[in-house]
Amino acid sequence: MARLLLINGPNLNRLGKREPHIYGSDTLNDLEQQLIAFAAERGATLTCFQSNHEGEIIDEIHAAEGTYDGIILNAGAFTHYSYAIRDAIASVDVPVVEVHISNIHARDPFRHVSVIAPVTIGQIVGLGFAGYRLAILALLERKGGEERWKK
Repeated sequence: MARLLLINGPNLNRLGKREPHIYGSDTLNDLEQQLIAFAAERGATLTCFQSNHEGEIIDEIHAAEGTYDGIILNAGAFTHYSYAIRDAIASVDVPVVEVHISNIHARDPFRHVSVIAPVTIGQIVGLGFAGYRLAILALLERKGGEERWKK
């Protein structure tokens, strides 16, 4: 059984309240419950973690090695400037899929660059909560041995 970790970064605890015209009206708990069920239907377990603190996210990435088969990461604003999170991803042997609810490339110019993308196996943006489900599917396919999914 595949074990996956979902990490949501800063301000994602405000889902449902923060800019609902961009992020929708569902809450973080709604998202997590949907994804736990989605993973379970596919024979996987999903553990959810959220933090507004960079160091806690780094610690969670480090702790994932040897425990999880993949990480789904929405690093929020840290995406654009946290070389520390980028280095944490590069330091572990766990595939990471970067996910963003909104299309970061169609928003403010400072959001167009992801410093973590080069050390992930892929990036999914602008598809709302569906992006997280696609990340789960990608990680499960990768665990199944698809050669094209190399870190």
